[in-house]
Amino acid sequence: MQIPGLELGLAVDLAQASDGHWIGSITVPGFGVKGSPLADIVVNGSDVAFVVKGVFGDPKLSGHLAADRSLTGDFAQAGNTAPFTLRQQGPAQVEPPRAGTPVQKELEGEWRGEFDLIGNTMHARLKLTNQPTGTVAQFALGLKEVNDLPVSFVTQEGDWLTVEAHAYGAAYEGRFHAGTNEIEGVFEQAGLEFPLVLHKAAPGAAK
Repeated sequence: MQIPGLELGLAVDLAQASDGHWIGSITVPGFGVKGSPLADIVVNGSDVAFVVKGVFGDPKLSGHLAADRSLTGDFAQAGNTAPFTLRQQGPAQVEPPRAGTPVQKELEGEWRGEFDLIGNTMHARLKLTNQPTGTVAQFALGLKEVNDLPVSFVTQEGDWLTVEAHAYGAAYEGRFHAGTNEIEGVFEQAGLEFPLVLHKAAPGAAK
């Protein structure tokens, strides 16, 4: 993809699921995006369009498949566009989305904690809410100001909670201790692990 002053590499995987609907993911190594799921995939003959959810402000890619199996089109985000060209390299490698689980009532709400990152204190905030469509999670990290990571998967098995932000290769796994009302676990990203204990925030606590 050609953006002003930079040629950016990307890989897109597209496939049809067993029920006929399209699924896909995108990887952009230059921005640390790996396997971010695609949404709103529309295939009409040789034309295809899809949205990248949770990164870059949810951009849309629209392209046309040529006879040489190349896909050429435009990347559109916040009123800006950039041309892209994709060439078929092999079969799609798309993992079907996993089904998450609700979390127990005691885990609903906002949790906060800190961990050390090379001498810097990283602040973490996790908010869990059960909805009819599944558990909604907000996971944010930062030094002074926390930034949201797009959560792709949440599940609870027994006392163990798993939260994944697949697009950024990040995950948190911890064990809920009802007696102390805390989640003791590990935050992992890019192969690095950091102990992280989360404590339930009091209602109305400052952000």
